[in-house]
Amino acid sequence: MRVLPLDDPGTPDLSSPGRYLRWLGKNQLSTLLGGLIFGIAWMLSQALTPAAIGQGVNAIRRHDTSALWMWAGAVLGLGIIMATSGVIRHRFAVTNWMVASFRTIQLLGEHLAVTASPITAEIPTGDVVNTMASDATRIGGAYDVVARFVGAIISYIVVAIIMVSTSVTLGLVVLLGVPLLVTGIAPLIKPLQNRQMAVREQAGKLTAVGADTVAGLRILRGIGGEQVFFDRYQSRSQAVRKAGVAAATPQATLDTAQVALPAIFILIITWVGARLTLSGEINAGQLVAFYGYAVFLIAPLRTATEFVEKVTRALVGARKVLRVLTIQPEVRTVNLVDVADGDQELVDVATGLTIHLGTFLALCGSDPTATAAVAERLGGFATPFGTYGGVALTDLANDEVRRRIVVSETEPRLFTGALRHELDPTEQATEFDLADALQVASAHDVIAALPNGLDEVVEERGRAFSGGQRQRLALARALLAAEEVLILIEPTSAVDAHTEMAISERLYEARRGHTTVVVTTSPLLLDASDQVAFFHGDQLVAIGTHRSLLEREDYKATVLRGED
Repeated sequence: MRVLPLDDPGTPDLSSPGRYLRWLGKNQLSTLLGGLIFGIAWMLSQALTPAAIGQGVNAIRRHDTSALWMWAGAVLGLGIIMATSGVIRHRFAVTNWMVASFRTIQLLGEHLAVTASPITAEIPTGDVVNTMASDATRIGGAYDVVARFVGAIISYIVVAIIMVSTSVTLGLVVLLGVPLLVTGIAPLIKPLQNRQMAVREQAGKLTAVGADTVAGLRILRGIGGEQVFFDRYQSRSQAVRKAGVAAATPQATLDTAQVALPAIFILIITWVGARLTLSGEINAGQLVAFYGYAVFLIAPLRTATEFVEKVTRALVGARKVLRVLTIQPEVRTVNLVDVADGDQELVDVATGLTIHLGTFLALCGSDPTATAAVAERLGGFATPFGTYGGVALTDLANDEVRRRIVVSETEPRLFTGALRHELDPTEQATEFDLADALQVASAHDVIAALPNGLDEVVEERGRAFSGGQRQRLALARALLAAEEVLILIEPTSAVDAHTEMAISERLYEARRGHTTVVVTTSPLLLDASDQVAFFHGDQLVAIGTHRSLLEREDYKATVLRGED
């Protein structure tokens, strides 16, 4: 049994879609070979059955009972082989499809976890979702059909040899007819590929519009914009429909060809075979066998067209996958310099802000976006990156930066799964650590209200929790993850004043001796901080305690917003 996800999906060849598909095939060569062996056996048993039936008909014509029983046994044996190999071939086909699909999904997931922002900045979120949900399975479909395709080719060659040895005329009809039929389908492939790509593009845009609308539904209702976005989604939906209709023409033509061309082929073989029988060149048993061959050859032809179609879809999907995988992360992941433990300073080179070890510092400004940008630079998420211990964050490995500096964003994100694992993904925290973090974040009441406590399953995006509850749980998670430096962006913006006061007092005590940076305009958090760095726009204009900075009119106006 193949265990998914894989321990190591490997390093893919991203030079072209075709090379990526070949790389996938090499990584599951054993199951592909297994599928080929049983696919060939499955197809050959079908190909040889008409020959056995034809010999049985001749035995009846000769009144040869022993030969009849022998060939009847041969038909039974071929049927058993056909059934057994068909079941095993199908198992290999499903395995090949799943492994190729999930290897691609795993590569995309791991790359997204490392790269994230550069990908969503270049590719719409909906397009990324479609790549994982749709394109990956299309890639797997190519490996599902490959065993049947090879079996179809070999069985076609075997049948052609049998027919040529029996009748040169009929053999040539098969040898020349089948390639001509397949060649006739070839002009449909390029238009189909182009139009499938157009459908894929429109579907990605539609998903992006839908995701944006659902995420901002509450805001849209507040400003009365539901109808505008409904009309926008309807317009995109119609664009997908039109692209789908355009792609349906070559698709329908291809499907028609899969039925019509084999039917014409059978008609030709039957007509030629009947004339040869009447002229005495072949006997009745051979005619029956030839008709069986003609019926059987529908399967190889259909398999060939299916193979072309699925490989076309796989190439389209691989092109989309490579578009995501070739985007590089902003932060380099090569550890160039080591940072010693000790009294390390965190510096924002853009503003000159210096944060000393163990300081509880608040960032406050007239423009919340500018102060949040300072926090992102200090955490290594935006350029120009800050420095830590005199070393630029770009000269540290990503793992090293994340081990030393934890940034909790203003928008709390919760993921599906047990709440305990959500708060402590590394599973290193003790029950005491969990309880202490929840107490500091004033989230103990959230846990108490859950039927299963910390073992409660979090729904998608934590939608069962209110905004304030999600924010407090995210704060508890950040406290459990942080060691040296913790950066919090508006950690109490969604909670009431009483809860905010409790968090302010407990947070300061919990982080005593550790570097903490809080982006906020809350007087409670500002007053609990050792120092406040005040920004006007993106310029650092003053550093001091909250009470001392209240003597500045601009600071007072920013913090108190006209209140006494």
